[in-house]
Amino acid sequence: MSGPLNCSEYEQLAEELTDPGPWAFLSGGAADESTLRANRGAYERWTFRPRVLVDVGDVSTETTVLGTPVSLPVLVAPIAFHRLFHADGELATARAAAAEQTVFCVSTMTTYSHGEIAETAPGLNQWAQLYVLNDLGATRAHLDDAVAAGVTAIVLTVDTPVLGRRERDLRAGFFVPADMPLPYVSARLGNVPHNPATHINLFSASVTWPDIEWIAEATKLPVVLKGVLTREDAALAVEHGAAGVIVSNHGGRQLDGAPATLDALAEVAEAADGRLEVLFDGGIRRGADAVKALALGARAVLIGRPALWGLAVDGEAGVRHVLSLLREEIAVTLALLGCTSPGEVTRAHVQPAVPYDRPA
Repeated sequence: MSGPLNCSEYEQLAEELTDPGPWAFLSGGAADESTLRANRGAYERWTFRPRVLVDVGDVSTETTVLGTPVSLPVLVAPIAFHRLFHADGELATARAAAAEQTVFCVSTMTTYSHGEIAETAPGLNQWAQLYVLNDLGATRAHLDDAVAAGVTAIVLTVDTPVLGRRERDLRAGFFVPADMPLPYVSARLGNVPHNPATHINLFSASVTWPDIEWIAEATKLPVVLKGVLTREDAALAVEHGAAGVIVSNHGGRQLDGAPATLDALAEVAEAADGRLEVLFDGGIRRGADAVKALALGARAVLIGRPALWGLAVDGEAGVRHVLSLLREEIAVTLALLGCTSPGEVTRAHVQPAVPYDRPA
């Protein structure tokens, strides 16, 4: 067969096609990148407990997220600057997500507006990721624009009061070109090259739990908190009316030394106790990874880097292919577990890997 067969092969091709600065931004983590590595290593600490002699002649990957049907339990996570990786940027990603019948969560640092994205991808279930800016008027304008474009949820990123030190970016001298359109922050950046260390000066470090309530009131939309890693914060999310949480460590890009998201998932899901939806991101490379997250309490997972690898390699078609590969892998994993849908996966389908001594 020609073409990539899995996400890792897309990663290899994407690196060849991407300039060093944008590649450092996409692939790097904070400080020593221990959390970045831990996100991937955590999957090896869990093995499946397959059940046999189950009728799996009709397997579906369909599920719902916040009550909305999706064709697979994989959503597209918010990542900035899609136009660094393909000329069509978020428009291509949006068309792919719409065609594959899943959610695209659009970053505050998008290079196209929510309205432009909605126009290019009719029927897309679009979410708006939100950084609360120091300029509260600009944040309210962003929310108004998102609502007018028909977004169906607000995803408030809660793990970025300051920016993690991302040394790959610094080493590569990564800058966003001055002419890169960023409709929700450009007016505050000026027409000069800029990097993420500059952007953090735009974001408020004073966002607290009551902010969830005014955002929900202003938009009349469900608010999902991205960046929850503890049972205490899951309980507070319930108390303050969040519709969901995303168990996330920002792809290992914020607090180095934070736990792998798969290690944090079970305690968050237990604390949520069905009172809000628990979503998950971090290190998903295979459909089997997504199914392990489902078993540990996630409703669905989000992918960031793999979607951008597909975008860099082949635009809309590349993102679609990444999603379709994951769908196929999820379907195979479900069938081999003895499940006919994502909703049938439970904690009983995984177990901690048993350590063993290697022969001398």
